[in-house]
This record gives sequence, C-alpha cells and structure tokens, in this order.
Amino acid sequence: MFVTYLVVAVLMSVVLVISAGAKFTRPPRMVEQMSTLELPFTVLPLLGVAQIAGAAGLVVGVWWGPLGVAAATCLTLYFIGAVAAHVRVGDIAGTAPAATLAVVAAVLIGLRVGSL
Repeated sequence: MFVTYLVVAVLMSVVLVISAGAKFTRPPRMVEQMSTLELPFTVLPLLGVAQIAGAAGLVVGVWWGPLGVAAATCLTLYFIGAVAAHVRVGDIAGTAPAATLAVVAAVLIGLRVGSL
C-alpha cells in the first residue's frame, strides 16, 4: 500500500501545484470560473496556498504518516467544498473534476492509514 500511496500522492501533488499556479497567475479561464462560481478574486491566493500546503503535506506524509493522513483529509474537505460551490451555482459540469479529486484524496487517506 505504501508504494501506491507514494505514486498517487506524487501525482496528486503535481496536479495541486499546477492548479495553485493557475490560481496565482489568474489566466482568463480561471477568472471566468471564479466569476461563474460567484467567488471574489481575493479568495484565489488563499485557495492556491491551501493547495500547495496540501501537496506539501502529502509529500512529507511519505516520511511522517500522520501528516499524510491529515493532508489527505483536509484535501478531501477542500474538494468537497469545491463540489458544493459548483452545485450551489448550478455548474454541474464543473463538479466532475472537483469530485474526482475529492475521491482521490479520500483514497489517499485509506492508503496512508493502511501503510502506517
């Protein structure tokens, strides 16, 4: 289970860092999405920092298991919030990526707990 956690955690961390980068650079697609979600643009850096913290927690969790579990738990909650934000405004198409990442984060909890 540990090797699976390692692979999935690294892949998830890469996705999170790329997504955080978009939140900091604010490309037109990201600005449009935040407008659709009716979120203020001042939230973007906070979301980016949360994603970077989650990615770092997953990676450090390779060596310190409890931190990996905590990071995966927080990421699961983060992406459940993202799903709720999309559903709130009726953006059903936007829920799929957030829901997928929520499931992956939840799987990471199980993988890390199983390898402690």
